[in-house]
Amino acid sequence: MQLHDFRLSGNCYKVRLFLALLGREVELQQTDLLGGAHKRPEFLAVNPRGQVPVLVDEGQAIYDSQAILVYLAKRYADASWYPQDALSQARIASWLSFAANEVAKGPGQARLHGLFRMPGDLQQAQQRAVQVLELVDAHLALHSWLAQGEAPSIADLAVYPYIALAGDGGIDLTPYAHLAAWFARIRALPGYIGMPGL
Repeated sequence: MQLHDFRLSGNCYKVRLFLALLGREVELQQTDLLGGAHKRPEFLAVNPRGQVPVLVDEGQAIYDSQAILVYLAKRYADASWYPQDALSQARIASWLSFAANEVAKGPGQARLHGLFRMPGDLQQAQQRAVQVLELVDAHLALHSWLAQGEAPSIADLAVYPYIALAGDGGIDLTPYAHLAAWFARIRALPGYIGMPGL
């Protein structure tokens, strides 16, 4: 199993984190995003979208971090990470979409500006980030985990990185007590690994 990775990417990190929680060995292939390696023909042959992460397992390339989480949960995890009942799957799908949209366009985008000096509207990204943090904090005031009450799921792993890294985008996390408690629950999971900034 190989993971085409970039160590500062929250999307790559969520895959590394899940693999660590599952106790799965993976060969990391670092991709020089800043040098444009993800747009070169040899990388595009693996992922035509030109993005990391890419998981290669038994000769098959799976890309998009949310899709990789689903794959790993179905292939290697116990059912608690991705329960099979319709309601649980709908809730998880909603949070996976939230990670790819609101979280990416809020705290994720603010972090790109703050950490990598990427162009764009930093103020707008920070405003979106605050909305995201307030929404997730309010949800966690009522629930221990995002998609279900008693155990973490891939929904938590999908949303966690860019929210926990929001400080890189100039966002103050101290007002959000329920987020802090959720971060602590995730960090207490057996096999947890961090990344730069966490």
